[in-house]
Amino acid sequence: MTDLELATAADVRLMQTLAQRVTATRPELINADASYGELAWIWGKGHAAQGAHWPRKLWFAGKAGADGGEPVAWAWAQLPRQVKLSDGSVKDITGAYLAYQIDPGHAELVDEVIAWYDHVAVGLERTVLPSAGDTYALERWAAHGYTSDPSELGDHGSWTQLNERDLTDLEEPVLADGFRFLTADEAGPEAAVRAHVDAWHTSAYSVEAYESVRATAGYRGDLHLLVRAPDGTMACSAIMWLDEVNRTAEFEPVGTHPAYRRRGLARALLLQGMHLARAAGATHMTVACLGAPGYPAARGLYYSLGFRPFTRDTPLIKPATAPVVTPATARDSAPAPDRDSGPER
Repeated sequence: MTDLELATAADVRLMQTLAQRVTATRPELINADASYGELAWIWGKGHAAQGAHWPRKLWFAGKAGADGGEPVAWAWAQLPRQVKLSDGSVKDITGAYLAYQIDPGHAELVDEVIAWYDHVAVGLERTVLPSAGDTYALERWAAHGYTSDPSELGDHGSWTQLNERDLTDLEEPVLADGFRFLTADEAGPEAAVRAHVDAWHTSAYSVEAYESVRATAGYRGDLHLLVRAPDGTMACSAIMWLDEVNRTAEFEPVGTHPAYRRRGLARALLLQGMHLARAAGATHMTVACLGAPGYPAARGLYYSLGFRPFTRDTPLIKPATAPVVTPATARDSAPAPDRDSGPER
């Protein structure tokens, strides 16, 4: 195994098994981008266009995957790259970002994760989002020179908070006349993609990316919900990811067309989604949102539906340093993928 092996669908499935174990025992330690549904969504929507810039490493208890060992840690770097957006613009990502997760029983592996990240992102500005509840990891990141990211501490930081509620006492959804719920199975791929792109107008999402999302473990077209307006526009949409092991479901992403906001459609969509998730076997629901003060709309909607904050990210940064250029580091620090400015929620 080299330090620049790229993340594959099989890797993501192994990462999801670790997410399920951590969710069962220490859910407050689930890192940003490391939940069961988030892993599938991020990999599916981006790997075709950006996966060549996504090196990863996995740590196993016992022998590796195929030989029966189970993953106890993983690290997934997103390196500098260009991202072509749906409005025709191109976004240059110049720094590195790390998603990672460690089994609480193997917390000492955080030092190996940090060392691997510093190696593959040598010379680059490096960011990471540990869980605020993981005090040991935060101490170790600080010991390796990572500090609070000042650009993330203001009103418009892109860190996220996780919100949760149980699925008892659900209100019934109410749609205005002429609006209708559809699943992605009913609406079809083009409608599902258009709903997302209209909500996130600079998204790089595409039908090709959606096909990859559909192929990930946990995706179900009957748990991908849309609202169709009387004129045929897909006014809002959300995917629900059902973790059958823990009987929990996650909304990711959630989005509403700008022309249809503030009409109660997202509220109705989320209520209908929770009813569908409960019918599929879930007893608990989560949804993430941007947590900075400058983004109150989604947070207020979720609170009005009974969600309450559970945990949050701690944005850390390590400044770029000039690398010592050797043949090995020249390969390792070649331009790699960029990270989107924030989750499409």
